[in-house]
Order: sequence, then structure tokens, then C-alpha cells
Amino acid sequence: MMNEFEAQVLSDLSVLKTQMANLVGDGNGGRICEIERRMELHEQHLQRTKGFLAAVSVAFAVVEVAVEALRRH
Repeated sequence: MMNEFEAQVLSDLSVLKTQMANLVGDGNGGRICEIERRMELHEQHLQRTKGFLAAVSVAFAVVEVAVEALRRH
């Protein structure tokens, strides 16, 4: 026979188990896996943006050098 405290503990453990399965996943990936995937996508976008901005800054530098060269002539 189970007392009220033991029943409450088992109930809470059941809820905790369900929440952990939701968070970690049951073999298919849970929220943590989803967050990791989104972070990887964000990192890829950030790296692409950095590359694009580097290329644009080089292009602006070339244009500036060309404009200065044309001014001097």
C-alpha cells in the first residue's frame, strides 16, 4: 500500500520523465537537438554574411582607389 507522499513522488517522477523525453528526445531528437540545428544554421548565415561584407569592403576599396587615381590625372 502506497501512502500519499509516495504517490506524489511517483507522479512527479512521471511528469519529469515526460519533460526530459520532450527536452532530450526519444531517439529522434528533442528540443535540444532542434536548438543545436538552429544554432548551426545561424552560424552558417553569420559566416556567409561576414564573407559577403568582406567582399563588399574590398570592392569599395577598389572603387575608392580608382576614383582617387582618376582625380589625380
